[in-house]
Order: sequence, then structure tokens, then C-alpha cells
Amino acid sequence: MFDSLSIGVLALQGDFHLHLQTLSNLGVEAIPVRKGEQLQGLDGLVFPGGESSTMLKLMEDTTMEADLIRFSQEGGTLFGTCAGAILLAAEVEPKQRSLGLIDIAVSRNAYGRQIDSFETDLPWMDGEPLRAVFIRAPKIGTVGPSVRVLLKHGGEPVLVETEDHGVLVATFHPEATADRRLHQLFLSHVQKRQTRHRPKTSVVSS
Repeated sequence: MFDSLSIGVLALQGDFHLHLQTLSNLGVEAIPVRKGEQLQGLDGLVFPGGESSTMLKLMEDTTMEADLIRFSQEGGTLFGTCAGAILLAAEVEPKQRSLGLIDIAVSRNAYGRQIDSFETDLPWMDGEPLRAVFIRAPKIGTVGPSVRVLLKHGGEPVLVETEDHGVLVATFHPEATADRRLHQLFLSHVQKRQTRHRPKTSVVSS
């Protein structure tokens, strides 16, 4: 179903290997991405959980941030989980630079320390609960008019997307469970946008 897709996973730090495994299990060509030139030819990109500040530091003195923004602008579909949500957000508290690719404000580590991490069931579209793992998760505060809220927990957004399906963001870790439905949703967005938005061109900064 998804075997024609090439999906990258930002592999600078964090639990990128779990996303690579999940995508491979869904029949996708899953590629670890550590340099901007590796974005060429990809249909979508996953921003994994981990330490957003560490990922940003590893991008310093490179064109990676500019390449990621250009990849999105040229039609690449994005999926951010936990720290990935922080990287993609328009605003971050405490203050930290971000890519600004989805109009949300997030608070880092808002649920507390590692010991305060938890799991819960969230209602899903097909009626079967979606198991969500929150590990030092951020919280989504402000949501802009171009963003749709798909799931909430405790009255707060935990899964949102842009109206054009170009950016999907979860504050939890779908890759930490055997449930593949959220990755399947992302891949379905990639497929829908592929013919409309995604030329197989270079996104590498000159």
C-alpha cells in the first residue's frame, strides 16, 4: 500500500530507530537522515522524540535547518513526535529556536520529569482506542487558525495537523507501541500530497 514511498527519519539523536522500524514494517523505504542532501527524493520526513535542544545544536554550522524548511516548502510532508513537535512549532517555551512550520505554541517538558511519564488510551477514528505513551512530553497551548486538533487528552491538544495535511504533530510517542495507525495516517497524507505537491527535486542549500 505504501511501498512506493520514500520516507526519511531525522537521525541526529533520539528514538529514530523505532520510527525506521515501524515504517519498514509498513513496507516503506525508510531512510535515516543526517545531512541535508539526504532529503533529496524523499516524499516525507519524520522528526522523532529525543532532546530538541541537542538536535538543534547538532544542526549548528550546517545548512540543515534551511534544508528542512525548504523541504517542507517544496511539498515534503512532515510528522513530528514529542521533541519533533517542539522542533516544528512556531513558538516554544522556555524560549528556544524552532523551524516554525506549524502554527502552534508548545511548552517543553510540561508534564514534568521522566518519572512523571505515563501511558493512556485516546479515542481514535475507527473506534478502537489508540495507546499513547507520554515521556517528558511537551504541551500544545495556542493553536493557530490553519491548524486542526485531531485528539485531546485532559482537554488539551495532543495530536494536531495543518489544514493542508503537510505537517502532523503528536506530543506523545506512537513509535513506542505496536499500534501503527498514526504512522498509517501520516503515510496516507504523504500519498495524497505526493502527486499535487512533491516534485523529486533537490532541496539542498547552495
